[in-house]
Amino acid sequence: MAAQTGLSIATVSRVLNGRANVAAETRDRVLQAMGGLGNRAPRRRGAGVPKADSGVYVRCPYVLTDYFGLIVSAVTEALDAHGMHAIVDAGESAWRRTDVLLTLTAWPQVTGAILILPPEPQEDLERLRDRGFPFVVLDPRTAPPRNIAAVSAANFAGARRLMSHLVELGHRRVGVLGGPLEWLAMGDRVAGYAAPLVAAGMYPEPDLLRTVTDPTVDAGRDLAAQLLDRPDRPTALVAFNDKMAVGALQAAVARGLRVPADLSIAGFDDIDVSRATSPMLTTVRQPLGEMGRMAVSLLSRMLAGQDLDALHIELATELVIRGSTGPAPA
Repeated sequence: MAAQTGLSIATVSRVLNGRANVAAETRDRVLQAMGGLGNRAPRRRGAGVPKADSGVYVRCPYVLTDYFGLIVSAVTEALDAHGMHAIVDAGESAWRRTDVLLTLTAWPQVTGAILILPPEPQEDLERLRDRGFPFVVLDPRTAPPRNIAAVSAANFAGARRLMSHLVELGHRRVGVLGGPLEWLAMGDRVAGYAAPLVAAGMYPEPDLLRTVTDPTVDAGRDLAAQLLDRPDRPTALVAFNDKMAVGALQAAVARGLRVPADLSIAGFDDIDVSRATSPMLTTVRQPLGEMGRMAVSLLSRMLAGQDLDALHIELATELVIRGSTGPAPA
């Protein structure tokens, strides 16, 4: 390896052991050389070890709140059931490790990975795949390449069913409190929201769509306030997640609006907070636990050398109707 790259043995060793004190260009040079060795490439430390000793890198570069926490818990429990243990990398510190995928193939005792809503560009994912490293993307941020395993929820279908429910209740002016537009889930939901309105002969109003990069309770309250302070305010609001819907409820209460008599509000995810509000939230249930278990199942089959007939798995969502939605006001 040192001879092939023209680098010192010490430098190559630092790359293969995942050390941080290596320039990105040098690291890439060594890893490219590894890929070019084919069957003669050095085996990752831990490759071929008994299953009980196999470590799976679980990357979730977000704070483990109720949404991500549920996913990570399901993943770690499923890994344990498959005789593997999780090496969890989560939170803001994980977000700051921007080059982690470039060194992952050299990590000791890591035989595969589950990447949750990975912020890395597709090029990094494709590079990891080309090096023969098994991994599954869970809740992809952007449309995954066709030959990369991925698990997601049926966001389009869930959003369409939610908007159909509101249209059936007589709502035509519906505000959308959205997350990042570049996220795959957001694009699918916007399309899903639009379909029932178009079918009812209504063109979705772009001015009723507001988005943020961080979909929190505060963001939901602020975006809802913008729409509710309009003279032609919407009769319903749909939020990117349940937390933003809670913020919308707060904005409605602050303006003396009754939910759902004056304004209907709905969320997405069906996390615990959706049942802790008054009224409880109408929402779309994502199968977060099953998404985690399915990702582990796919990875387990990949590690066993089995072929996957379906690389992109989309799990069904479910509309949960509660007290926060009702007929449009006359």
